[in-house]
Amino acid sequence: MRALLLLSPLLLANADIPGPVKAMLDAAIAAGNPSEVAIVEKYARSAAPDSADAISHIANSWRTERENARLAKLRAAGPWELWTGNAEVGGYLTTGNTDNIGVSGALNLQRETLRWRHKLRLAADYQESLGLVSREHYLAAYEPNFKFSPRGYVYGAAQYESDRFLGYYDRYSASLGAGYNAIKQDGVTLDVELGPAFRHTEFTDSTIESSMAARGSLDFDLKLSNAVSFSQDASAYVQRANSTVSSTTALNAKLIGPLAAKLSYSVQYESMPPIGRVSTDTTSRAALVYSF
Repeated sequence: MRALLLLSPLLLANADIPGPVKAMLDAAIAAGNPSEVAIVEKYARSAAPDSADAISHIANSWRTERENARLAKLRAAGPWELWTGNAEVGGYLTTGNTDNIGVSGALNLQRETLRWRHKLRLAADYQESLGLVSREHYLAAYEPNFKFSPRGYVYGAAQYESDRFLGYYDRYSASLGAGYNAIKQDGVTLDVELGPAFRHTEFTDSTIESSMAARGSLDFDLKLSNAVSFSQDASAYVQRANSTVSSTTALNAKLIGPLAAKLSYSVQYESMPPIGRVSTDTTSRAALVYSF
């Protein structure tokens, strides 16, 4: 009996699976896409019910090997490995404090290991009209995450912004709190974060404000198809004086290889802007994105 139990995986793997069904399953596994393997496994089991256990055994063995290889790679990686990201170059149309067309650029980097995730973002918008600067926005943000469970993590966030057309020359923000992967499935993810923060802002009217705040954010990503994805990012700093709410909605469509087209719409709201500035600015962008 013990010998049969030990041999059962081997017997399953060599069960009589119809040739076309086996070829279809092998092709999906060779492509390396887990979603495609799951779909092929489902229909292969329906097409060959007598071989259903053998089909699932092959698919599950591939998933186990794939996961073990992923974990081994994460454990062995050095500090300069596992970085992924994208670079954006495009244009925008603004309404609010400025009504101009300009250029924008952004660099997003991320590194994820078993316990840590690092996110870095650099972004800039710049516009000149008749020799005069009419739009100038700079942002640099870094966020490390420590994952203490499959879904929960502790985050730190540091951010610098400058946008004199929104009413401030320099703004420094720092936050520490907790995050949670509210949705973690193939093709859809939702991360939410909440924690205390400290902000220091130097406004264009010479006012300087430093105070504690509450920070909240959400990061939603949805894969609509193999080529099209949707994202919604939002954050809020709520404090005694001026509070800030920002949101970016984006649609990303793959073009050729690592190149994609991206359309996005951003809104930034300042509850108490300096005199002469409006509270809400919107930015519509069209950009080319190179992923690496």
